[in-house]
Amino acid sequence: MPITKRLIVSPLLPSSSSLVMLGNKFSTTAITLSPKTRCISCTLVRSKLSPNVGSHVEKNKKGKKREHHLWKRRDSAQSGQKALALVRIIFELPNEKEAVYGALDKWTAWETEFPLIAVAKALKLLRKRGQWVRVIQLAKWMLSKGQGATMGTYDTLLLAFDMDQRVDEAESLWNMIIHTHMRSVSKKLFSRMILLYDHHDLPDKIVEVFADMEELRVKPDEDTVRKVTRALRELGQEEKRKLVIKRYGLKWKYIHFNGERVRVKTSVWEED
Repeated sequence: MPITKRLIVSPLLPSSSSLVMLGNKFSTTAITLSPKTRCISCTLVRSKLSPNVGSHVEKNKKGKKREHHLWKRRDSAQSGQKALALVRIIFELPNEKEAVYGALDKWTAWETEFPLIAVAKALKLLRKRGQWVRVIQLAKWMLSKGQGATMGTYDTLLLAFDMDQRVDEAESLWNMIIHTHMRSVSKKLFSRMILLYDHHDLPDKIVEVFADMEELRVKPDEDTVRKVTRALRELGQEEKRKLVIKRYGLKWKYIHFNGERVRVKTSVWEED
């Protein structure tokens, strides 16, 4: 019976070795393979053993790996340019709601998504320049689109109402905030509303906001306590004033003097 020889190239053996099958026995035989010669079965076995072999890694001209991101990063510089363009557009508009809203709708007509970052930056620029009417117009338009309904936007809008003497609109907005975001109203927003009523000499409104503040267990800061105690004194509610001082009045506070932390006495209850 003739002996059949079968040549088996194994990827587990050195590159210059192979197995020769003589009948039912194996023997090792050294063979020479060209570096460019490849076996399909060897390639498959190697790819299973090391998945990275044969994979294509995209590199740029400098030889560094190029990373592919699923989400596109928003260009902050581009949003800043949009904000400046938006401020210029608003300054050129007449002080009419229809004209302002129409121009803003036209500005966003070709946007694939609402330019929230650009609008927020534009609001910040208008706030720095003291353009309170334009701040109100832009913030109202943004909220009408269902965008930017954050505590920061509400704080900016309440400040603009305060500076533009629109107490009624500020009160309407505040009632909406309290009923919609009751458990998430921040201390800063409560302080903003109390400051607004203090500017316009409305002590009874200050007490109402402070009552909501206590009900939601939001601890007031020292400046807010000072305004509330002053309002209670104007309303002749001395007992409540003493109770507020006892509960929230800070007898001592710490300041830095000559590089050291010094405890000094506060004067929240000694105010006229």
